[in-house]
Amino acid sequence: MLADLKPHQTVKHHSVAQGHHFKTASSEVSAETFGALINLAGRQRMLSQRIVLNAVLSTMGHETALETAREALALFKVSHAALVHGNSELPGVFFEELRLVYFGEIEGDRKVTEFTNLVEKAISACESGFRTAPDLLNELGKQATPIVALLNRITVVYEDESKKHAKVQRKQHHELMSSIQNIAKQARIVSVNAQIVAARAGEVGREFAVVAGELTNITAKIDELVRVAVGNVSV
Repeated sequence: MLADLKPHQTVKHHSVAQGHHFKTASSEVSAETFGALINLAGRQRMLSQRIVLNAVLSTMGHETALETAREALALFKVSHAALVHGNSELPGVFFEELRLVYFGEIEGDRKVTEFTNLVEKAISACESGFRTAPDLLNELGKQATPIVALLNRITVVYEDESKKHAKVQRKQHHELMSSIQNIAKQARIVSVNAQIVAARAGEVGREFAVVAGELTNITAKIDELVRVAVGNVSV
């Protein structure tokens, strides 16, 4: 699937500065890709809480908690890299609102990186039994709510852009259908005129009349297809 990322998957990194020319435009991104981005961004919220929960559980005697926390962290990091920097299937940062939430005043990318660094330190401290472990876990607990709020905000940015993209797509579809209807209308006019000419030509125009009649049938089928297409988009 599009958003199935592996913890050790490599992702090319690049900075996205103000005024950056995005390699991919929103109009070029499919609805399927938007869905994958929204799902991946939403999953980050769940992963962040799984990381914090298992880090805390490790201090309560849960043997596999630290391993679970590390696995969740690995997936969290590769998912974040894919969202920001892209990969063979995902576009990375590809519109201005997304750039702003990651690299603007909100500094989403920096805050996510700081969160992952804190998790790394806390897990390592717990594994090694360092005296700093309780303080690091306490700080990690304090970051649980802010990081979820940030990740939720990022997800909303994807959702809003997806809605705008869908609206543009519907508009373009209706414009295309309108153009096809206009062409069919002109074809009907030509067909009617051809039938009139054929009728006046008598026996000589019989074959021409057959062609004109077939053109009328084709335009009728086009009208029906357009009505069905417009109806499906409107649902």
